[in-house]
Amino acid sequence: MRIVQIIDSLEIGGAEKMAINYANALSVRNEFSGLVATRAEGKLKNQLNNSVPYLFLKKKSTLDFGAVFRLRKYCKKNRVEFLQPHSSSYFTALMVKFVYPKVKIIWHDHNGLSEFISSEKSLVLKIASFFFKGIIVVNYKLKEWAEKELNCKKVIYLPNFTTIDNSTSAETILKGQSGKRILCLANLRDQKNHFLLLEVAEKLKQSHTDWTFHLVGKDFEDDYSAKLKAAIVNKNLEENVFIYGSKSDIKNIIDQSDIAILTSKSEGLPIALIEYGLSKKPVVSTKVGEIPLIIKDEINGFIIDASDADLFYQRLLKFIAEDDLRIQMGNSLYQTVIENNSEEGVIAKYSNWILSL
Repeated sequence: MRIVQIIDSLEIGGAEKMAINYANALSVRNEFSGLVATRAEGKLKNQLNNSVPYLFLKKKSTLDFGAVFRLRKYCKKNRVEFLQPHSSSYFTALMVKFVYPKVKIIWHDHNGLSEFISSEKSLVLKIASFFFKGIIVVNYKLKEWAEKELNCKKVIYLPNFTTIDNSTSAETILKGQSGKRILCLANLRDQKNHFLLLEVAEKLKQSHTDWTFHLVGKDFEDDYSAKLKAAIVNKNLEENVFIYGSKSDIKNIIDQSDIAILTSKSEGLPIALIEYGLSKKPVVSTKVGEIPLIIKDEINGFIIDASDADLFYQRLLKFIAEDDLRIQMGNSLYQTVIENNSEEGVIAKYSNWILSL
């Protein structure tokens, strides 16, 4: 099998990380496994194995025909059979198929809000789906949506998987006191609902002022980011909540943290949760997307409704008070992730499905 992952950028994010993961995993199993970034490179490029043939298209616009023909040339040269575009990069793959019809498209949908996309974008996607050979989704809600709304009936749910990158140099030093840090790995987007985090931070400041929150993820410097930063100031949380932006030394950052959280109001299966588990961190998370398939409440973590700041706060207090419970639940989450979200298991299922197409 000869396949290429396509992603719009290599900035740090869930879909971007999965494009890298698939390219790396398939490079040791397939005849050919490549990766193409369409619009921008980024910090994740350093995590791409040397064995993966890489192309940066430098795409300038939606209808950049020069980029389309550069990708067509790459596909012909490497005798590519499948293109696996992730999220919005499906349009680039579709344009290539128009000029290189023999290639097959497998769309990989990571977007936990796909069911809420605009009618205009939805129409484009529905038309494009006539040309998809198959669709991979990261949660069952998206599977139902794709089967109902799109024009490709070969849809499969595959959980996200990842590995911990130990090769990246430790550069980030988290603020606050060692032993009293709470980490949230999530890009600054509305879907990730950092305002719930701020509600919890206000409560924790009153009872445990020496515990701090650390937000690591891409800052798009948009309205959401501006409102978040303003809220931190308005709530007098400047010494309790810290924003770092995108970072590549994720293992180093997780190792400096004591409790890990996710406050999302919509999700697929966040890579951050798997990274938390692989590092044996105790987790408090909202009950959205496929997270309940991983976290079983009070067994390997705490899981709460996405609007319940009071219960979120109470669960954090329990972890803060009980060191042994943190260790126990961190170990339990590690076992869950190893058993259900390993690279070997997911790639085996993926390869069998691709061959069946």
